[in-house]
Amino acid sequence: MRRSRLTGLVTSLLLAAGLGLTGAASAQASSTAAAGGYVALGDSYSSGVGADSYIGSSGDCKRSTKAYPYLWNAAHSPSSFAFNACSGATTDDVRANQLGSLGSSTSLVSVTAGGNDAGFADVMTTCVLQSDSSCLSRINTAKAYVANTLPGKLDTLYNAISAKAPSARVVVIGYPRFYLLGQSCLGLSETKRAAINDAADYIDTTIKARATAHGFVFGDVRTTFTGHEICSGSSWLHSVDWLDIGESYHPTAAGHSGGYLPVLTNNA
Repeated sequence: MRRSRLTGLVTSLLLAAGLGLTGAASAQASSTAAAGGYVALGDSYSSGVGADSYIGSSGDCKRSTKAYPYLWNAAHSPSSFAFNACSGATTDDVRANQLGSLGSSTSLVSVTAGGNDAGFADVMTTCVLQSDSSCLSRINTAKAYVANTLPGKLDTLYNAISAKAPSARVVVIGYPRFYLLGQSCLGLSETKRAAINDAADYIDTTIKARATAHGFVFGDVRTTFTGHEICSGSSWLHSVDWLDIGESYHPTAAGHSGGYLPVLTNNA
C-alpha cells in the first residue's frame, strides 16, 4: 500500500512538473514572439470583416480592432505591429501587397488565405440562391481548384514569406466549419450545409499540408468553433445578412476573441 501511495505521489509530482514546464514553454514562446515584430497577413478572416469596429484608414480592407491580430497585439505588445490583412485578398494579393512589412526582425507572422482563390464568395452565393445540385456542382469546382491549383499558390506565398522573414514563426490559420448539422434551422438545406462543411475541411487539409511542408505551424479553428457554428444557437459566424451582404459567413467579434485568438495565442 505504501509503495502504491508513493508511486502515486511521485506520478502526481511528475505530472504537475510536466504541466508547469508546458505552461512555461507556452509563456516563453509568446514572450519570444512578442520580442520582435508581428505582421498579420491574409484575407477577410484575418482583417476582421464581420467583427465591426473597423479602422477608418483601412478603407475597403475592413480591418477591425476586434479582429484576432489586433487583439493579440494588444495583449502581447510586440516591438512592432503591422496589420496588413485585407478583405477579398487572394494568395497573390497577399504576396503582392502585404509583405512589405516583413523583415529580419519579424518574429511572428499570422496568415489566413486561400478561400478567395477557391471562389468562396461565389460558392456561397450559388448555394444561397440556387438549388442543391447547383450548390454541390459549384463546390466540386472549388474543390478541384483546391486540389490542383491552390497548393502551388500557397507554396509561392509561403516561400515569399520565408524569404522576407527568415527568422519568423509563421502561424497559418485555417477556416471554421460553418454549420452545426442535424439541427432544425432556417436557411440552407442539410445537403448544402453538409457539403459546405466538407469543403471547409477540404481546404483546411490542403492548407495544413502546405504549411507543414514549409515548416510553418497550422492553427485549426474548427476545434474552437465547435458548438458555435451557424444553427448552434450560439453562433460565432454570421449567416446571410441581406442588409450587409459582405459580412455574411464571417466570424463575429466573439468568433475572433473566442475562436481565432486562442488558436494564435497557443501557437505563437
